[in-house]
Amino acid sequence: MATVSDAHLRTPKVHGPDVSAGAARAFFLDGHVHALLLVSAAGVLVSVVERGDLEGVPDAARARSVGRLAGRVAGPGDDLEETRQAMATRAQRRLAVVDRDGVLLGLLCLKRHGRGFCSAADVAARDAERAANQVG
Repeated sequence: MATVSDAHLRTPKVHGPDVSAGAARAFFLDGHVHALLLVSAAGVLVSVVERGDLEGVPDAARARSVGRLAGRVAGPGDDLEETRQAMATRAQRRLAVVDRDGVLLGLLCLKRHGRGFCSAADVAARDAERAANQVG
């Protein structure tokens, strides 16, 4: 059985727990971003914020106040196919992966077509393409 740990990205972009809603909105300007991971200095996942969570929230508010963990996290030992099916059914593209203590281990990224997951190589290629487009 394949597990979530077989497919999650191990170095997701993270932010501290005090990010403002305004800063979170700026992060979501990148269309590939589907989840903002707010992590404590100890590495514990504090909140997962999705774009829609920020609607109507003042820029100065803390983004963590509108995010949540329920329904937005998976364990590394969870069955990968069951998790993929659940994500596809909910039209959910990202799940944070945490251990039993809530420490962030990575991010599970469902591809747009819903049949597989993004790899570290996929992310690196997209970052390189974005950097090349900014130069030119």
